[in-house]
Amino acid sequence: MLRETTLQQTVQQLGDLLSLRGETVVTAESCTGGWLVKALTDRAGSSAYVLGGLVTYSNSMKCDLLQVPSAVLAEHGAVSEPVVRQMVAGAVRASGAHYAIATSGIAGPGGGSEDKPVGTVWFAWGAPGTGIVAQRCHFEGDRDAVRRQSVVYALQGLFDYLQKL
Repeated sequence: MLRETTLQQTVQQLGDLLSLRGETVVTAESCTGGWLVKALTDRAGSSAYVLGGLVTYSNSMKCDLLQVPSAVLAEHGAVSEPVVRQMVAGAVRASGAHYAIATSGIAGPGGGSEDKPVGTVWFAWGAPGTGIVAQRCHFEGDRDAVRRQSVVYALQGLFDYLQKL
């Protein structure tokens, strides 16, 4: 299991970078259920770079709040690259943030399939103007372990993305 210090160090690095650049972030979360924005806002002073978080657990909320086309959800399913890319674009559009992080996955214990087993999580980072990067991962463990690993991976992914700009 990931140590709490790993999460804190990742949040610290990401917060320092966003602060230094004067840029902002918003989260669009499904399987992480608000844990990303919670981790980001655990740090004092995070209001300088965190605009907020959108927990869009249901498909209808993905459509209504993030403007993910229902046809994309129907064709690819919520746990897919096209959906997390649309979540990033919708979160940036809705918030005015410079960047967004999106997560959609199957934390378990049920809900998995042969194509998308429990532990499958799709991530996306970026913004429509600077490019959106998406990646799929598979994590082992129970529901809490999958979600915890997803949070650290998502935050580290945004940090890595920003360093490449």
